[in-house]
Amino acid sequence: MDFSITLYIFLGIIAVVYLKRKFASRGIQHYTAETAKEKIRSGSLLLDVRTGGERSRNSIKGSVHIPVHELSSRIPELEKYKSREIICYCATGSRSLSAAIRLKKAGFNAANLTGGISEWNISNI
Repeated sequence: MDFSITLYIFLGIIAVVYLKRKFASRGIQHYTAETAKEKIRSGSLLLDVRTGGERSRNSIKGSVHIPVHELSSRIPELEKYKSREIICYCATGSRSLSAAIRLKKAGFNAANLTGGISEWNISNI
């Protein structure tokens, strides 16, 4: 196969994946750390979707922990929070966006902490 055709196919796949994710995230709220803190005071729940190792080094007090790779199988644990908004967070906001999309598809009111725990920590300085 010609290299240029392979390159166009590769770029097409990247574009489709990007657009799919962009379209799926349209219904997701994105909060800054400051806005998320206000939402938490009003009853929103923080969901840490990072790995156990990441959480053991640093976490946001009061957050619930379900790693993103376990989320699909552990959604029933979140049923008791279905009436509340769930704000997902990770290290930088990428995995938490995926988690928020999954939760939204499962019928939850889900949002994403833009910038993740990194931004949260910066806002506390």
